[in-house]
Amino acid sequence: MKTAGKLFISFFLTLAFLYTASNSVFAQERLNRQVTQDKQAGQNKPDDEKLFEFKYKKDDRYRILSKVREEVSVNNVVDHNSEIVSRVSIHIKDVTGAGNGIHEANFMTTDNSTGSRTGARLTWNEEYDSVYERDKQGKFTIDHQYFMPVIRDMPIFPKNPIKKGDSWTESGYEAHDLRKTFNIKQPVTVPFTAVYSYKGEETDSNGKKFDVFTVTYNLFFDSPTPENPNLLYSVYPATTAGYSQQTLYWDYERGAIDHYIENFRITIVTSQGDVYKFRGTTEAEITQFTRAADDLESVQAQIEKLELADVQVTKDEKGLTISVENIQFKPDSAILEDSEKLKLNKIAEILKKYPNNDLLITGHTALAGTKASRAKLSNERAQSVADYLLKLGVKDTYHIFTQGLGAERPIAPNSTEEGKKRNRRVEITILDK
Repeated sequence: MKTAGKLFISFFLTLAFLYTASNSVFAQERLNRQVTQDKQAGQNKPDDEKLFEFKYKKDDRYRILSKVREEVSVNNVVDHNSEIVSRVSIHIKDVTGAGNGIHEANFMTTDNSTGSRTGARLTWNEEYDSVYERDKQGKFTIDHQYFMPVIRDMPIFPKNPIKKGDSWTESGYEAHDLRKTFNIKQPVTVPFTAVYSYKGEETDSNGKKFDVFTVTYNLFFDSPTPENPNLLYSVYPATTAGYSQQTLYWDYERGAIDHYIENFRITIVTSQGDVYKFRGTTEAEITQFTRAADDLESVQAQIEKLELADVQVTKDEKGLTISVENIQFKPDSAILEDSEKLKLNKIAEILKKYPNNDLLITGHTALAGTKASRAKLSNERAQSVADYLLKLGVKDTYHIFTQGLGAERPIAPNSTEEGKKRNRRVEITILDK
């Protein structure tokens, strides 16, 4: 029995060995066949072929800051030069099952112009809110009530992988706000056909790799007849033509544009036959930022630790606001007193903790003097605080925005001296939108 048992065990082990060996041979053969198939597939699919898609993530927040520098000519005579800084803050509210991103966006534009007609540097701000959906290829779904963004359905990527040197065309359109000029309640859309070309990969001076695309399109449209009868005999744009040549730098890992540059020219012929030409360049950066409003308690604690008098911290939909009440300037001027500079030195250290968030500096006054004088003084004081923060190196000039609201938004009654002191304030908002 013992011998028979040993023989049985030996026979069983032999079978097991042969089974394992045969499986190993078959496994190796399968592996060899797979390697051969992979090589063949590799020959049919170039290594540099890539699929480009927007990758949206719920609750992502990012900012697009574009700087347009243009020369404006009237009847072939240079009229003025302009620098337009546009700030767009975007929140990905949600992502659909198909991978489309639901965007909530806020647009703010500041225009600084100098030239023969203006004779001065002019600044103003306009804000627009917008909600839209965008799919993985880049196509928009947006309601007609929204005037921003101006350029839509660009860029659009093919649904199939592409390689260096590939080109394709896609339709896009511009949406123009003609409410003031033509009394048209919805954006006027102007279609165009964009030509795309994939130039391959480039590495910048910091060693970061980008995929580079060029996009070119021409534009031509005749303006609709004004609905406002009073405008029929006034000067208004009759025909608009132009072109855009853009270079896009794509972050493949993030599935998003990192930055872009543009050359453009637009010609407008008015109803009276005058010819306006706009030509220039655009450069834009796209930056992700943190939500400062979430840090309310932390910033309040820092303010208390620094023992800053008359400084309050609040939050709202725009972001986190540090309000310097009873801020002291030299009499009837926008020149900061030294005591306030010491406050700002300490506040600056807090602001530097938000390198990717822009700042909005808002000046307020008590109810004294005329509305025009209050607006002027509050604007100048906001600019004075902004200039000092620039001097401290908190931000550069393209990431600090200013506005003066005069006495329009009091936080205390102007009937008492204590209330007036509180209303004389400058607010520093760390922008979340």
